[in-house]
Amino acid sequence: MASLHDLQESADALVHFIKSSRTETKLRDKLQEFFAHHVETKETTTRLLNDIALSEEMVGQKLLDLEGQKSQLSQELNQLDQELQKHRTRSQNLDSEHQFLQRELERLRESDQEIQTLQQEVDEDTTEVIPSAIYLAQLYYKVTRIKLELDSEPHILKGVHYGKDAATPINIDTAVLSPCAVSDKLWDLVSTEWN
Repeated sequence: MASLHDLQESADALVHFIKSSRTETKLRDKLQEFFAHHVETKETTTRLLNDIALSEEMVGQKLLDLEGQKSQLSQELNQLDQELQKHRTRSQNLDSEHQFLQRELERLRESDQEIQTLQQEVDEDTTEVIPSAIYLAQLYYKVTRIKLELDSEPHILKGVHYGKDAATPINIDTAVLSPCAVSDKLWDLVSTEWN
């Protein structure tokens, strides 16, 4: 009986050993499976981190490129703005010049009209006898703005020059000066500016 009992104990020990051996094998298998899963996860994580770093580098380079383009476009915009300002200034100058020329043209038309009116008056008055001195005095006045007195002494030239800003009296002794000097004195009074 002792041997049956020993045999029973041995069998129980053997069963226990087999059971514990299976559990260890299962645990070993599970541990190996867990380790393989850990290695695979580590490789996947490393690959993902490398992809993220590469993506960050590409995005950073694109940002640098965009900053460069933005700076270049800003410079081009400033240049275009300066050119536009120059053209605006030139356009304003041309407009002012155009307006000035329009006024000059209008003034010349008015002068032409005055001359035509004067010519008509002269043509109408030619039927009447007009002393040539009066006619010449009127013509000189229109051109020079100098009004001469016709009733002065023969060798004294008297009159008034009606300038832009003021009237200047004239009193020249023609007996003392040459005709050329008298002419120069009178022409010195006349403005050469276009009004």
